[in-house]
Amino acid sequence: MASPRILVVDDERPLVELVSSYLAKEGYEVLTASDGLTALDLARTARPDVIVLDLMLPGLDGLEVCRQLRQFSDAYVLMLTAKTEEIDKILGLGVGADDYVTKPFSPRELVARVRALLRRSRSEPPREDAGEPPQTLGELVIDRERFEVTRRGQAIQLTPREFQLLAALAERPGRVFTREQLLERVWGDRSYDEHIVEVYVGNLRHKLEDDPSRPRYLQTVRGVGYRVDA
Repeated sequence: MASPRILVVDDERPLVELVSSYLAKEGYEVLTASDGLTALDLARTARPDVIVLDLMLPGLDGLEVCRQLRQFSDAYVLMLTAKTEEIDKILGLGVGADDYVTKPFSPRELVARVRALLRRSRSEPPREDAGEPPQTLGELVIDRERFEVTRRGQAIQLTPREFQLLAALAERPGRVFTREQLLERVWGDRSYDEHIVEVYVGNLRHKLEDDPSRPRYLQTVRGVGYRVDA
């Protein structure tokens, strides 16, 4: 099996070299970037398994990089921050980061965090032999066999995790799923921060709904979780 690929994004060159050397010693393939735009380009072309992402970057900051990244990638994101204010940590998780480390940190601690992320189970895509017919919800058609969603006949580009979340909710239209249930069903691990579910629901609304502020399909049940309406 190929070694996991790690993308390290930070504009502090000595730190990048130090972290990269520790990751390489663990047998990981390491790529590096010093700014947000380069990081997004590498994430698209190299498809890393984990992205170690600094919060404070020149140009696009880490939060914006993470927001854009979540439109096309399900790579695990480990956010680095030099600030200790809780708001930075919450915001980092709120855009889809999976974990964070506060500078200064031990390289061994960072490697341990990366290793822990890679141990998290990923949801399996639908089996090709499932033979399940497409499901229709209003103007949406969910084809689990082809891993495809269309609306009014037009294909909608979803990341694998977005598709899995929509498919999980659509299994029982009208049923309310808690965030914990969705973490277990879609991410395979309840230890994720619950904010990540909110981020992905928001992404889906922007792609599926005519007016994301007044959703037709993806409904929030306050204090409980989410449901899909038929």
